[in-house]
Amino acid sequence: MSIKDNLKTIKESLTPHVTLVAVSKTKPIADIEEAYAAGQRVFGENKIQEMTEKQEVLPKDIEWHMIGHIQRNKVKYMAEYVALIHGVDSLKLLKEINKQAKKHNRVIPCLLQIHIAEEDTKFGFDENDLNELIASSDLEQLTNIKIVGLMGMATFTDNSQQIRKEFKRLKDLFEKTKLAFPDLSQLSMGMSGDYKIAIEEGSTMIRVGSSIFGSRN
Repeated sequence: MSIKDNLKTIKESLTPHVTLVAVSKTKPIADIEEAYAAGQRVFGENKIQEMTEKQEVLPKDIEWHMIGHIQRNKVKYMAEYVALIHGVDSLKLLKEINKQAKKHNRVIPCLLQIHIAEEDTKFGFDENDLNELIASSDLEQLTNIKIVGLMGMATFTDNSQQIRKEFKRLKDLFEKTKLAFPDLSQLSMGMSGDYKIAIEEGSTMIRVGSSIFGSRN
């Protein structure tokens, strides 16, 4: 199936409130152009340099989402254009994003990454860290960022019950966090292998790569 057909199939299965982020990391410009021609406007990359190179040559109405782990010294390269940063996992990173956003007179939307998987390889806040951050007076001074939601990745497993349990936990945290941040609107969870479960558990944003573009080289 073509990229266009894959996109059509996935979008037909989504409810209207779910945003599809097409994960275009490692994919050539031509593939992104094909998805763009099929109407896709939101793309996710996991390396800032690669995203910036693509952003410079592709149409300017594309929304670029940074979905990978972020090195603070690279934030400056995307601060001018990035539409949403998914993987914010520390106050230090929030401060750096705020500093770079200020230089471009922007407010950059961010998602706080929550560690929900039973794996040590995933980054993110645990519930205690999250509560500390919410209570922190530092946050009020960061006027050039806006926390708009939470993000999390489930354990990489075929056990759908475990995946569902982890997504449920993230949704509960999302609802609790919303009491402190009434503007919270985005819950980014679910990828090619588990996005259907994620949507059933309340996801508003899914990150799908291989089901659109085919497996990575």
